[in-house]
Order: sequence, then C-alpha cells, then structure tokens
Amino acid sequence: MERTAEIKRETKETKICVKLNLDGSGKVKLATGIPFYDHMLTLFAVHGFFDLSVDATGDIDVDYHHTIEDSGLVLGDAFNMALGDRKGIQRFGHAVTPMDDALASVTVDLSKRPFLVYNVPPKTNMDGNAFTTLTKEFFRAFSNRCGMNFHVNVSYGENEHHINESIFKAAGRALDQAASIDARIKDIHSTKGTL
Repeated sequence: MERTAEIKRETKETKICVKLNLDGSGKVKLATGIPFYDHMLTLFAVHGFFDLSVDATGDIDVDYHHTIEDSGLVLGDAFNMALGDRKGIQRFGHAVTPMDDALASVTVDLSKRPFLVYNVPPKTNMDGNAFTTLTKEFFRAFSNRCGMNFHVNVSYGENEHHINESIFKAAGRALDQAASIDARIKDIHSTKGTL
C-alpha cells in the first residue's frame, strides 16, 4: 500500500503544491522562496525519511507568515491523506534532538485530535517575525490539518537557528516513528477501536 499524497491549495496570498511519500528515503525538492525555511523542511524530511516536494509562492514581499503558515496547512492535509485510515500505525512518536547549544523534544500522537503545545526559551519569542515564532505558526497549522497532538519542548538554547534546527529534526524523527507500521497492530491503535 502506497502512503502518498499530492495536495494543492491556492488563495489570494499563496499558491502551494505538496507531494509526500511517508515511506520514502528523505528525498527533497523544495522551492518556497524562503531559503531558511527550505533548510528546515529539508531537515524535517531527511530525518523523517519522507520524500517531500513543496512548491510555494506567496506574498513574501509582505512577510513570510502566509507562505509558512499556508504550507503548514497543506503539509498537514498531505500527511492526513497519506496516513489514510491510520490502521496499523504506531500512532505515538517521540524524539529528543540536540543541535549544539539547543535541545528539543517533540512528542506526537496521530489521534485526529489536534492540539499544539509549544515551549521554547522566552527570549526567542520576542520578535513577531522571528523564525521561532513562524515555526510555531507552521506547526499549529500542520497539527490542526493533520489531526495530531503535537508537543514541542525546547529545554534550552541560545541560537535561534539551532533551536529551529533541533525542533525540525526532532519533528521528523517523531513523526517517522508515529507513522510507522507495526505488524502487531491489526487495526486502529486505540482502546476505543477508532480515532
């Protein structure tokens, strides 16, 4: 069974196409117009072993917010589609990843109950245009559309680049674990029998 998806979304602010293979090898093709964001998505896909293509154009002359948030929405839709009925998946995933001065843990539950917890060192949230703030918006959109409970906890970190890098790497690793098929799970991994 192929676990793939292709989702397109167009608004007056952005035009985005995402192609995803959950069972890939970490191949990426990214063009968002935001080099730092492409770098973060590359880390996410490589460490999650997802094949990922993101082609996005947006009003980045205004700021990066719309492009980053909207691509999070589309990526969430792609994950939701690729996961299908979610039968046989481990459902839960957790990863702790260091990057020099920063240490991030990401814990996910592919429960179809979206919720974001996002704890990072306070000084990195002061600027509304800081990538750490936009990272939060990305993961809020992503978790809502994917239908996942998503917890980010950065224990410490001084360099914003390193903090973001540790988050995106941990996110890829945690999602790879949660989306993995486990032969012992014959149906939905829930005592309710459904998500």
